[in-house]
Amino acid sequence: MQNYDPFRRHLLFSAAAAGAAAAGGAAAQIRTDPPPHELDGKPMPEPNASVSAGPVRPGRGSTLTGKVALVTGAARGIGRAIAVEFAANGADVIALDIAGPVSAASNAVPATPAELEETVRLIKTYGRRGEAIRADIRDIGALRRIADDIDTRYGRIDIVVANAAIQRWSPLVEMTDADWNDVIENNLNGTANTIRAFAPTFIKQRKGRFILLSSMQGKHGTKDAASYSASKWGIIGLMKSAAIELGQYDITVNALIPGLVDTPLTRYETRLRESMAETGRSVPQHPTPQEAWDVRAPTVPLRVGWLEPEDISPAAVFLASDAANMVTGAEYEVTGGDSAKDI
Repeated sequence: MQNYDPFRRHLLFSAAAAGAAAAGGAAAQIRTDPPPHELDGKPMPEPNASVSAGPVRPGRGSTLTGKVALVTGAARGIGRAIAVEFAANGADVIALDIAGPVSAASNAVPATPAELEETVRLIKTYGRRGEAIRADIRDIGALRRIADDIDTRYGRIDIVVANAAIQRWSPLVEMTDADWNDVIENNLNGTANTIRAFAPTFIKQRKGRFILLSSMQGKHGTKDAASYSASKWGIIGLMKSAAIELGQYDITVNALIPGLVDTPLTRYETRLRESMAETGRSVPQHPTPQEAWDVRAPTVPLRVGWLEPEDISPAAVFLASDAANMVTGAEYEVTGGDSAKDI
């Protein structure tokens, strides 16, 4: 069993930030979703500091100095971590999120405008330009207007991360139409809308980076989450097709594939129960986060029950950077080794 200290990383960040402030510099480390993380008052275990990528900090990725990035679903979770990681590595970042209810077919509490503004605040901590845009990725007309506006005001767009997603847990034969259609419409069609809206700017520039967020649940079946798995599997096919079509314009298209990550999208009891059931073990009716961690961690090569958002974001920096000029049509799995069990 891993000993849980809900303030371990928060204290690391506080100390680093205080030291940097005393030196007159920007915060050295930022925890994009600071603890405590709890589910029904019980703490969520975290990867040990010796294993995890740790908080966002300058210099741990490839440089993005002078680049302009847009990240969808940036109000919290993986989207926020990527947005802040980009800023830490020199990019100006537009944080886009609906910041409100998406659909009844979502098990997560909706993101809020305050959370989106917090992402912008964290971006600016690194001295970069940041702004929030509230928009629905299902509305391609709105995305096209946003693409034109950003291009006009910033002079270019270099990186687009299509991250926004919802998840529904329901047995396939019990799903309502919304349980299926709304997840596909947001996750898969919304990602396609994002590419279709911003690709013309990239084509005009003859340069650009698309990073699409899929999931390990898109690489294998998931009991009681068929619409989510189908949407994330579809994103992989979309990514590879777009990479073939857009490569002639020096536009790369890649997919990040996280394993189980502790975010508001997954921080609820049903997800814990499903993660335990995947191991073949019996599952209590109301497992605690620690129980779920203790069951799942031994099945993952790096012995973690789940990852943190900041464990995913460094890979996004690499894919967005000039170091990845020859990387396109690729799937980058960040799973703590969980993907080693798949073909």
